[in-house]
Amino acid sequence: MSTIQAIILAIIEGLTEFLPISSTGHMVLMSSYLGIENDKFTKLFEVCIQLGAILAVVVLYWKKFFDFSKWQFYVKLALAVVPALIFGKLFDDLIDEHLGSPVFIATVLLVGGIILLFVDNWFKNPVITEEPDINNVTAIKIGAYQCLAIMFPGLSRSAATIIGGMQQKLSRSLAAEFSFFLAVPTMTAATGYKLLKFISDEGSITGDQIKLLAIGNVVAFIVAVLAIKFFITILNKYGFKYFGIYRIIVGIVILALTVGSH
Repeated sequence: MSTIQAIILAIIEGLTEFLPISSTGHMVLMSSYLGIENDKFTKLFEVCIQLGAILAVVVLYWKKFFDFSKWQFYVKLALAVVPALIFGKLFDDLIDEHLGSPVFIATVLLVGGIILLFVDNWFKNPVITEEPDINNVTAIKIGAYQCLAIMFPGLSRSAATIIGGMQQKLSRSLAAEFSFFLAVPTMTAATGYKLLKFISDEGSITGDQIKLLAIGNVVAFIVAVLAIKFFITILNKYGFKYFGIYRIIVGIVILALTVGSH
């Protein structure tokens, strides 16, 4: 992987991490286009730079994230992340090996886009508008939706958890905010796990690889800061439908190009 390739992937990650269009799906597709999709470091890079994007949440919402007087908030995040940690550990190798093809991701993008066209009409009457009103059981249920994103690359972790939150009667804006916060422990754990697994398999990580990871995380962080503000504005004003249309178009284009090339 070159520095330019790392920057391209990081920009894509920063732009798409918090949008319900799948950052992983976009990065896998781009790495395939760049011809580096089968490199083990690429798979590590695609996970680790998500942490840089996620840290944008910590900076933008630092007052809420570091309000240690509300310890229940941290308990809910800890409980919510458990299903994804267990599921990810059990099925990590299977997902990496079999579910990362462009056709599979394009299909998931397409189906997910169709779902997003109707989500706003499905959940019109939220009853939970403030984070303290989210109980522990609800937090675990929302966290379980992350397993869908793990199982289906291209689905979008943010889309899964936001929709999960709305299904649990959270308002759209609160569901998005909780999804952002939940991403912090989720991606911290995923990054640590992938890094340790890579070192265990490869024996070490080189200085050049560390430099690429650093560059990728910084770029993803900067771009994500801007993307979060954009997403919240669009989500509150228009809902999910335009993201659904985008996913459908991208899914169809990728399927057409892939089928046409064979």
